[in-house]
Amino acid sequence: DLVLSLTAKGLTSGEIVSHLAQTYGMTTTKETISTITDKALESMAEWRTRPLDPVYPVVFIDAVHVKIRDGHVANRPIYVAVAVTADGYREILGLWAGDGGEGAKYWTTVLTEIKNRGVRDVLMLVCDGLSALPDAVNTVWPRTVVQTCVVHLIRASLRYASRRDWAEVARDLKPVYTAVNEEEARQRLADFDATWGRRYPSIAGTWERAWSEFVPFLGLPDAIRQVVYTTNAIESLNARYRRAAQACGHFPNEQAALKRLYLATLALDPTGRGRQRWNNRWKSALNEFDVLFDGRLTAGRV
Repeated sequence: DLVLSLTAKGLTSGEIVSHLAQTYGMTTTKETISTITDKALESMAEWRTRPLDPVYPVVFIDAVHVKIRDGHVANRPIYVAVAVTADGYREILGLWAGDGGEGAKYWTTVLTEIKNRGVRDVLMLVCDGLSALPDAVNTVWPRTVVQTCVVHLIRASLRYASRRDWAEVARDLKPVYTAVNEEEARQRLADFDATWGRRYPSIAGTWERAWSEFVPFLGLPDAIRQVVYTTNAIESLNARYRRAAQACGHFPNEQAALKRLYLATLALDPTGRGRQRWNNRWKSALNEFDVLFDGRLTAGRV
């Protein structure tokens, strides 16, 4: 249990060997530590196939990039699906390894797997930069609204800007995603481009390319905007995943990478669901979801 706990907190096998020797005078090897952590593979398989709720208001799809040695060391994405439950908690639905070339068939397989675990309906799915995902969502859950993550759009914008301008660029982008409708948002984006376009011409284009998946956000009530926009619960999860992955340098195969991130998930919550309260004003958002989506949230829980 101690070895699993230390692994979940991001220590490498070598660091655990050193810790056991210094603290308990125990002599062991990295191979023994690996054998112990392999005991988690069975529980990981059960966790990745456990039953899920029949309906989720929001599901986020995000990726953590890790180094995996498969002939040669390469960056590979590990995708995580994080849901907001009808009770207003975060739930980690699962982890999937990709190779960076995922198409509609891959995403249809992942989403169908989630559906087969009991998820009959998802009101909104939030993602970024996964071009084949919207088509797969429409195949599995035809009524689901696909929304581009606003925080990712802001980050993508800041990549084109000098660090010294980040605060001002972020401030001037805020009127775009807080606009009351699409017409106002387009005008605010034009105003932004008039101010920054000469220096950073690519930023407005970033928003234009994502516009069709960004627009649904503008039609949401404020209570739902806060749920969809707020990513603290996801960011804290990704920070833990990145810390656990970086501690290893690289993994021998994708199963080892999945095992490490699964153990990091257990460190958040022994159930593996990684639950935490999404926000303190969930009831108002719950009512807005039920009204906006014609009672699908309430009906799906019956």
